[in-house]
Amino acid sequence: MPSSEKIDKRQHIVATAYALFKRHGFHATGIDRIIAEADVAKMTMYRHFPGKDGLIVEVLNVRASRFERQLDRLSNEAATPERKIATIFDWYERWFQAADFHGCLFAHALAEFADPGHPVFSAVAEQKNGLKLRMQRILEDAMPAEQAEAAALALLMLLEGATLMAQMGQGEAAIGAARKAASSLVSRPAMPQ
Repeated sequence: MPSSEKIDKRQHIVATAYALFKRHGFHATGIDRIIAEADVAKMTMYRHFPGKDGLIVEVLNVRASRFERQLDRLSNEAATPERKIATIFDWYERWFQAADFHGCLFAHALAEFADPGHPVFSAVAEQKNGLKLRMQRILEDAMPAEQAEAAALALLMLLEGATLMAQMGQGEAAIGAARKAASSLVSRPAMPQ
């Protein structure tokens, strides 16, 4: 079992890398800068992360896990599928207003790692598909599975578009329009099968 000191060092490296990647990008942030900012020995870095790609994937996985936990907590507080979806939009609205909002780390990663065979691309796809599947499962309680799948994809596109608009300084208008469109998607009657 790893010692807590090793876990703490690993978590510290990941947190440092996350902050740097968020501010400066993945390719622009070198391993030497992460080592210097984290104040760890090169040997320590390479013991935990033999390559930069592994560190990037770990940063994305940690961010995805934190996001999932936050959505789980919010979802548990909502009673209906419509309200559960609304809590996801609530989360995005708060995120857009955060002082440290720099856009979506996953979208930035996808822009820098466009090869579908790359592990970073896979980590991004897993997170985005996970959010879509979460919304699809919520909606399956209110509509047929095929309609829920289509609605979840549309909701994901609304959130992604709103995130981009928020990064351009138009977050309030974007989330308002996205909520309106989402509401009509979620509240429309189930289509006959």
